[in-house]
Amino acid sequence: MKLYTKRGDDGTTSLVGGKRVSKAHLRVMAYGDMDELISWLGLLRSEVSEDFQLRRIQIFLMQASAHLASDHQVAKLKPLNEAEISFLESEIDRMTDAIPAQKAFILPSSPSLSSKCHIARTVCRRAERMAIRIEDKSEQDLVAIRYVNRLSDYLFTLARYLCYHSGHEDDYWIP
Repeated sequence: MKLYTKRGDDGTTSLVGGKRVSKAHLRVMAYGDMDELISWLGLLRSEVSEDFQLRRIQIFLMQASAHLASDHQVAKLKPLNEAEISFLESEIDRMTDAIPAQKAFILPSSPSLSSKCHIARTVCRRAERMAIRIEDKSEQDLVAIRYVNRLSDYLFTLARYLCYHSGHEDDYWIP
């Protein structure tokens, strides 16, 4: 099978279920932002030495993306496991307990791995904002939105955790 189909040359694509929509459709934009986030997490995975369950997070995001890409006519999509939100919360709590309390807003800086977490966090926030704009949200879309909201907190905490455990201090912005 060839990678290219030429069906999208007119600026349209198919949602899961077959419905053709503009590539500027809110669902396409939302799962596109999720795709970018998954890629940033892949970069983080390639550079971290400790297991932060980034693959697990990528897998959930792939499932969430499939739901965002769906026209709701697809029964074969596996439901999103809301326990994954609780998993993120427990990881946030675990990392928060292992770092100093935050004193102010943080400017991303060294180490570069921490800054990459901040970039992933901002992409995550964009994906969340785009998914929120979808008008005909399903219950699964709402689970995906709650997950990416929590994931941005996870990525912020991971950035601070990596900064601290690499011997750097947070770069606080003090107005």
